[in-house]
This record gives sequence, structure tokens and C-alpha cells, in this order.
Amino acid sequence: EAIAHADLVIENGAGLESWLHDTITNSGFDGPLVDTSQGVQLRQMSGATDPHIWQNPHNAEVMAANIDRAFAAADPADARVFRANLAAYTKQLQALDAQVQRQIDSLANKKLVTNHDAFGYYIDRYGLQFVGSVIPSFDSSAELSGRDIRDLVAKVRATGVKAIFSETTLPPRAAETIGREAGVKVVTGDDALYGDSLGPPGSDGDTYLKMIRHNTATIVGNLSGT
Repeated sequence: EAIAHADLVIENGAGLESWLHDTITNSGFDGPLVDTSQGVQLRQMSGATDPHIWQNPHNAEVMAANIDRAFAAADPADARVFRANLAAYTKQLQALDAQVQRQIDSLANKKLVTNHDAFGYYIDRYGLQFVGSVIPSFDSSAELSGRDIRDLVAKVRATGVKAIFSETTLPPRAAETIGREAGVKVVTGDDALYGDSLGPPGSDGDTYLKMIRHNTATIVGNLSGT
């Protein structure tokens, strides 16, 4: 019903919302559909597109600009307001990017293991070394095999990984198993990373800017050993 009565619909794009187009068709919506991934350089891995584009603040700038253009086209009378908001938010994104880069640059050990492969754009942007993920896929619902676990345990032991990072939207059980077998810390609970979703109101991840700051502080704090 919300989609049916919307002035426009915004999607992340890059294949994230595989279910959305059927929903739009069924709703009867015939307005503009805004794909915020337009203009983003997409990562490819084993023939699949990584949809987690927002993990790089530079991509978030592109996404925000796509939204600005769509709002201005839908409501030309307020185009100046949208453009001013975009300019202000872009400055915040650029400051965030510089802050994150400084923090990551301070690390001697930049080896990262996460719950699933959701941080590729962040890793590429800031020069981290991706060792592996508990779920070896962009899809958080992918099945995990015993061989996957053994292989990752071996990698963690061989590379000197300091911590394994779970995510707020995924159960930490498999990560805890790997951490226990490899003898390394597993970051869970309130310190878990925001991978696929923002956090609830009042949390460290209830806005995009706070989410990236939280993830960065968690990664740096645990990889620096402080």
C-alpha cells in the first residue's frame, strides 16, 4: 500500500532487492523508480555483483546525488532545498571518509574476517586485507559447510588475524565456533558490525554516518589491540 501511494520509490540497486520489482508491479505503482547504484563502480566476485555499495562513503555520495536528482524532478519547486541538503550532506560524507582513512591508516595489522562478505567496498576503499568471511558469499543466507569452517580456521591461524567480527543482523554462532577453534577473539553484541542494516533508534548505527563511525571504531579498536 505504501508503494502504491508513493510519489517515487528508491532502491539500493546492484541486485540487492531481488524481490522488489514484483512487489512494485503487484502494487500498481507507475511512478519513477530510482536506482541509487547508477554511476557506482560495482565490485564483481566470482561472476556476482556485490550490492553492499554503501559501505564506501564515496559511493554514498553518488547515491545521495541520485536521490537529489530524483527529488528535484518530482518536486521542481523545492529543487534548491534538495540541492542545499545534498551539499551539506556531501561535506559530512567527505569528512567521514577522511576520518575513517586516518583511523585505518593507524593500524599495523589490517587483516579482516567478517561474518559474511559485506564489506568489500569498505575494504577496497581503506586498504584493509580481507582474509575471509564466515559465510563465504555476498548472500547472508548462504549455507556454510564444514569445509568452509576448516578452511577459514586455517587461514585465521596462518595469517595472524586478531579478531573475527560478527554482524548485528546475523547470529554469531558460526563466528564463535571459528574463533574458538582458531583461538582468536570474536566481536559480538553491541560491538558487532552493521553490515546489511542500520541499527534501531538510539543505537550506534541508527544513521548512516554513525554506522560507519561505529564499524570503524570497532575494527580499529580490536585490530590495534586496545
